[in-house]
Amino acid sequence: MKLSNKGRYGVKAIFDIAFHNHGKATQIKEIAERQAIPPRFLEQIFQDLKRAGLVTSKRGPRGGYQLAVEPADIRLGDIIRALEGPVALAEATRGSEDEGDATSRAVTDEAFEDLAEQIEACFDGKTIEDLCERGEALGYRRRAPGKYVYVI
Repeated sequence: MKLSNKGRYGVKAIFDIAFHNHGKATQIKEIAERQAIPPRFLEQIFQDLKRAGLVTSKRGPRGGYQLAVEPADIRLGDIIRALEGPVALAEATRGSEDEGDATSRAVTDEAFEDLAEQIEACFDGKTIEDLCERGEALGYRRRAPGKYVYVI
């Protein structure tokens, strides 16, 4: 299974807001620069995340996207499902004239469905707060709360 850029970038963007801006409004250009994500693609990603209720947007000079949910309550699986849909390792079983083929396919499809559930459980086992704690443990500096850099 390979996660698309959309899913990976979505996780990076949500992490960026939580880690560098403590969940507060962050402009797309700041996230795009720090995470090396194309700004136009990031805007599309945020629209999906907003529809999923994970972020909200705020207009104005101090505007941008902010977390709608606490980092401890945002699971990586929530982000992946919002951007990619559910994990699916098997295609829907189609009708077949040969019953033997259908039985074999049903058995393997069930195995893949079990694996997909386990993969989703792994994504659901990690939160954005977990990633923030990992960043701190690795020695990365968070920006102090309330410290804004104004560009004139």
